[in-house]
Amino acid sequence: MSTEYICPHCKQLINDDEALLCLYCGQSLNRGIGFMGKLKYPAHKIVIIVIVVLVLVSFMILMIK
Repeated sequence: MSTEYICPHCKQLINDDEALLCLYCGQSLNRGIGFMGKLKYPAHKIVIIVIVVLVLVSFMILMIK
C-alpha cells in the first residue's frame, strides 16, 4: 500500500514512504522521524528534557530513602 506525498517546496509527487528529502529538489519533506530517530539524532531540546527528567527522578529517589 503506497501513500503519496507532495513536496512542500517543488510540489512534485513523492511515492517513497520513508523518504525524508525530496527526490527532485533535495529539500526536507518535514516528516517526523519518530521517537527512536530523535534519540539517535538528538536535538538540544530532547537532551535537555532527558537531563531534567533524570535529575527529577534521582531527586525523588533520594527523598524517599
